[in-house]
Amino acid sequence: MAKTGQNRRKSKTMGRYVSAEGRGRYTAPRPASDDHSPRWYGWLLIDLLAFGVLIITLNYLQVLPGSVSSWYLVLGLVSIFSAFFLATRYR
Repeated sequence: MAKTGQNRRKSKTMGRYVSAEGRGRYTAPRPASDDHSPRWYGWLLIDLLAFGVLIITLNYLQVLPGSVSSWYLVLGLVSIFSAFFLATRYR
């Protein structure tokens, strides 16, 4: 038994020349004010980079307590990598 008219699509909702709004495929643009990062975000990036470089430098100059330790190197590298990760999200 054939169903008549229930599963048929209307010609206005399908096809090449139907607008995106008509098909429900349109996403409204976000306001420009939503595209900016907070003011503190850039300073956090710079602080994390500077902290990582400072820790690694002071470790190899043997200024930090506990002599030269690989944990200071890990701390510096984690700080630098987290700054790079945050930099990819900066707007």
